[in-house]
Amino acid sequence: MAADYDELRSDVKESQEQSLQALQSAGAPTAKSVVLELDETDGLDAGGPGGEIVAEELIVQVIPQGEDEFVCSSCFLVRHRSQIAKEKDGLRYCVECEG
Repeated sequence: MAADYDELRSDVKESQEQSLQALQSAGAPTAKSVVLELDETDGLDAGGPGGEIVAEELIVQVIPQGEDEFVCSSCFLVRHRSQIAKEKDGLRYCVECEG
């Protein structure tokens, strides 16, 4: 008689059913209860990363563009004038963007 190797063995099938029944009887959370719990906790995390509300004011010193610097029209980074690769219609492009 030919054996069907794709079919589950009876002992494996029984153990799977028993473990499923054990999980159901143990009061494992259902998908709906997990979603409801996550929705409830989402409202508490509105303060920012880590759930903290940061009330600090950031102070940044802005340094004006120097005479020997330019702003690349492609990447918008401030570069030294020696890095100008192309100038077209008053727009300057750095070596990295044109390279």
